[in-house]
Amino acid sequence: MRDQAIFQLIQEEKNRQLHGIELIASENFVSEQVMEAMGSVLTNKYAEGLPGKRYYGG
Repeated sequence: MRDQAIFQLIQEEKNRQLHGIELIASENFVSEQVMEAMGSVLTNKYAEGLPGKRYYGG
């Protein structure tokens, strides 16, 4: 990936997903095959609204 800042953020999100418990159904893990097809761990993210003004963390 060309942008190191974006790459680092994606790595941090991957680490959060691997080591945390996600209780939001819409952010459940996809299979490894879907992950490869879709491109990254951001496939698991669902965020509605703006940072600091969301119904739940995302």
